[in-house]
Amino acid sequence: MPANLVVGAQWGDEGKAKVIDYLCKEIDIIVRYQGGANAGHTVVVDGKKYVFHLIPSGVIYPSTKCIIGNGVVLDPESFLQECEQVEKEGFAIYEKLLISDACHLILPFHKIIDAEKEKNCKPEEKLGTTKRGIGICYSDKMNRISLRAGEILEDSLLQKRLHSIVDRKNEELQKLYGVETLAYEDIYQKLKQFREKVGHLITNTSYYLNKELQAGKKVLLEGAQGTGLDIDFGTYPYVTSSNPTTGGALTGSGIAFHHMQDVYGISKAYATRVGEGPFPTEIFGEEAENLRKVGFEFGATTGRPRRCGWFDVEMIKHAIRVNGLTALVLTKIDVLSQYEKIPVAVSYEKNGKKLDYFPSYGLDRVKPIYEFLPGWQEDIVSVKQWQNLPQKCRDYIRYIEKQINIPIRIISTGPDRTDTIIMD
Repeated sequence: MPANLVVGAQWGDEGKAKVIDYLCKEIDIIVRYQGGANAGHTVVVDGKKYVFHLIPSGVIYPSTKCIIGNGVVLDPESFLQECEQVEKEGFAIYEKLLISDACHLILPFHKIIDAEKEKNCKPEEKLGTTKRGIGICYSDKMNRISLRAGEILEDSLLQKRLHSIVDRKNEELQKLYGVETLAYEDIYQKLKQFREKVGHLITNTSYYLNKELQAGKKVLLEGAQGTGLDIDFGTYPYVTSSNPTTGGALTGSGIAFHHMQDVYGISKAYATRVGEGPFPTEIFGEEAENLRKVGFEFGATTGRPRRCGWFDVEMIKHAIRVNGLTALVLTKIDVLSQYEKIPVAVSYEKNGKKLDYFPSYGLDRVKPIYEFLPGWQEDIVSVKQWQNLPQKCRDYIRYIEKQINIPIRIISTGPDRTDTIIMD
């Protein structure tokens, strides 16, 4: 059976969790394939809001198996806290979860170094990191000095590896940042507690997933962040430390490429981003504050206000190219109901010349070229049928579809899972 993928087509926060939740009713296994606990995936069911960070949002469905893939960096402490919260909400997480033995663990010194690096940056060099140690752990992974989940299962191996890592990182804490060192025994005891709680869930998930796919199971891959934050294809250096794009889904899950079928790109009907970095269609002042307020544009994990702007066609075309998107899902179309005219950025200019692509650098120096579409100024929250949308709203959606040249398959008209239009 096929594996399908949900990927952010903008800078994250596009509403992936709601779409994933909607698609999961026909899915056997859902896989989180990259990122860390800085992600906030929000699902609203019957008016009740659930926020997930590391646990795949498909956990709400009783028969869906949840996988933490090898591409994730896992913070044991925050992960156990999230599991406890999910259990309190009535979901038997420990009965339906598997953790890759190859996923890397975030340890206390990762968070300290993350905060110190950001604190010591010049203002123009700040990245807007959440200081959760995610980028530092990925860096250690690439430097081949990080600890993987499978290594905690054998105590002698854990002690050997941990001694080496703590000695190295304590030297870094002391000499580079001038902060207190950490005690090996404290970290070791916390990892033992983590092992006692979830050690039986740690396994070779790549083998498991490929075997289940061959057996006919349906798999959905869930990423964090979005294409604009991809370490290779995003607005470097203002990016995340992993690959939220399709390539990252394959390497972060270990699923063979021939299993991949549909790749759903998720995009708001406008655009937002959190943290630093270029944002060509960004709006400011009262106009931005109004859109932020109506769209409730605040981070689910950090509470940070999101920067807001208009729909950017070139960015979505870029996401289509690098991800191989087969369809787009358009979210928060209801938020635009307040406008008499709605700008859409259809292209870029740089130094007076039109660009035919989303640039790898210099995005802060492009000028967006807008076309203006008439707004509908009617409340469309919870509309569930295409024909019940105002004509001008349908025109806006069809205009975007024509610009990006792939079908829009799903439209979200509100936060609840039922506030959804499925296009034929």
